[in-house]
Amino acid sequence: MTAEHDTETFEASEASTRLEAAYLANAADLLSYLGRRVADRADAADLLGETFLVAARRAALIPRDEEQARMWLFGVARRVLANAARGDVRRVRLAARLREQVAALPPELPTDDAIEVRAAIERLPVDQAEVVRLVLWDGFTLAQAAAIVGASEPAVRSRYQRARATLRALLHEHHSGRSIR
Repeated sequence: MTAEHDTETFEASEASTRLEAAYLANAADLLSYLGRRVADRADAADLLGETFLVAARRAALIPRDEEQARMWLFGVARRVLANAARGDVRRVRLAARLREQVAALPPELPTDDAIEVRAAIERLPVDQAEVVRLVLWDGFTLAQAAAIVGASEPAVRSRYQRARATLRALLHEHHSGRSIR
């Protein structure tokens, strides 16, 4: 080992120790600080976790002085809170735009056949039903569907073929039963 490596290891260890000390000394106060600024206590806990993720990534920057470390952490928490607020605003705006787009679409009234097909797909095993939805409803190729579900293309091709055969039988059975009545 080189002296440089030993120095880096020592500095990383020292930064880790400062982070742990800062956490133990300030986590409860930071949680209270964040909790007073958000509507949901669970959000405050998430923001606290994010604050310490940022602090861990920048542990070498944590001041050695305990009070300065506290102020540094509160600054990190303030920026994390501001980022979360900006994200909330973006989500609200996006949701409003999406609602407008959906409202502008013509109403889609399901036909009897569409209801039958949905019911038949629901009767498939979960892995087959997902492949059918990805390919037929979402327009993905079998290779793309394989990547999405995390399976090999031959496995997905096999699922798709079995699903089609099962759907064919289920829909035939349904239509045969209807004509007998």
